[in-house]
Amino acid sequence: MKITIRVENPEDHAAVFQVVEEAFKTMEFSDHDEQFLVERLRKSPAFVPELSLVAEYDHEVIGHILLTRITIKNGDQVFESLALAPVSVKPAFQRKGVGGKLILEAHKRAKALGFQSIILLGHADYYPRFGYEPTRKYGITLPFEVPEEHCMVLALTENGLDGVHGMVEYPEAFFL
Repeated sequence: MKITIRVENPEDHAAVFQVVEEAFKTMEFSDHDEQFLVERLRKSPAFVPELSLVAEYDHEVIGHILLTRITIKNGDQVFESLALAPVSVKPAFQRKGVGGKLILEAHKRAKALGFQSIILLGHADYYPRFGYEPTRKYGITLPFEVPEEHCMVLALTENGLDGVHGMVEYPEAFFL
């Protein structure tokens, strides 16, 4: 299966909305509004256009990933990072490596843009295969209550998390 991963463009927005909606429709731990989150984040100052990627198969958008700017604050110290939210694959293409390809390409592009780390809230059995570790290992906390095993971080560069600790601050778009 030949998958192409590229930067999303405005003509993809309707297809991405549908992909995200379908991907989360039956997810147990979802508010089923992730497609609206993507729309809000695109309009926010946290949006990094180069980090909104689509996966295409046979000229059809079958997957999407979005990384947006966040900060980790510890008193006067502020560390820039990214949030991975969400990664979505059409149900018919799930469990075929599409999500993994999106994640790895997003990592590569984020590193090329100079970002040091990525934070996510996700499946504890899935993301560690991509290098994600528990945020608690680094003293990084999230501003809401969720099981610790679902809060993860990835250093994109060697020593990318050195000295980084504190509370994650998400853009307002995550809470509307």
